Amino acid sequence: MQFKDRRTSGSQTVLTDVGEARAPRSASGNGILIIIYGDDLGRRVRVGTEPLIIGRSPQCEIQIDQESVSRNHCRVRFDGSEFLVRDLGSTNGTYVNDNLVDEEGRLRHGDQLKVGRTILKFIVGDDIEADYHEEIYRLMTTDGLTQLHNKRHFDEMLDREVARAKRYKRSFSLLVFDIDHFKTINDRFGHLAGDAVLRQLGAVLSGRLRVNDVLARIGGEEFALITPEVGVDGAKELAGKIRRLIADTRFEFEGMRVEVTLSVGVAEWQPHYGDGAEIFQAADAKMYEAKRSGRNQVCF
Repeated sequence: MQFKDRRTSGSQTVLTDVGEARAPRSASGNGILIIIYGDDLGRRVRVGTEPLIIGRSPQCEIQIDQESVSRNHCRVRFDGSEFLVRDLGSTNGTYVNDNLVDEEGRLRHGDQLKVGRTILKFIVGDDIEADYHEEIYRLMTTDGLTQLHNKRHFDEMLDREVARAKRYKRSFSLLVFDIDHFKTINDRFGHLAGDAVLRQLGAVLSGRLRVNDVLARIGGEEFALITPEVGVDGAKELAGKIRRLIADTRFEFEGMRVEVTLSVGVAEWQPHYGDGAEIFQAADAKMYEAKRSGRNQVCF
């Protein structure tokens, strides 16, 4: 089973910026911010030539009522040629594409602005309405935090794969995995750290699987992977590689290292299964068996 590698340091995977390459767009003082993760999902706010404040205060142009957001958290402004974002002394910092904004940084088309636990995507340019509708469509299938598929898309793809298996008598396998002791991570480091771990995990796994594989975040810290035309032996091998990759990756939040491991359950489609729920229950049961057996392991 093909499993792509990325840059490593010694035996440890190094996390890199999860931001995508940005095509240059002319900044004419006309942009929008779209909430892609957090409350009011899909809400858009126009960003023009007047400065815009984001924070918990009701007086802010974009109010985000979360404990992790400061009253006046950050400011977005247009300087005549480009958009800039400045942190306003917030408690938890302002991030662009997971990079901390020290003073004032550029905000470009496609950038993701993280304020507390909320993520906003910035769009600017002549095709702003088309880009907005494209982003809303993408939100229907994508988890805004991890940039993996969401549960809705996973359910649709699982039903499709079950139909293919029944029609063509082709098997497939399903991996269900969960971050071990995730509640402890949240309790020890805070929910912002938990979000960072989930986001980094998505970045680590993205691009390392086959084109036809479907990887999704299906719950808080739970993920699932559909592997078309792969039997249980190949799925076991893949599950072991994923488990080892995550265990060897250095996850960090604000300079603190966070140990992350996975418990993985594997199941192969069986002819007597009636629908996708049955193979999911089988893989989910194996995942819980891995947890009961000590965690950081694969059961099948």
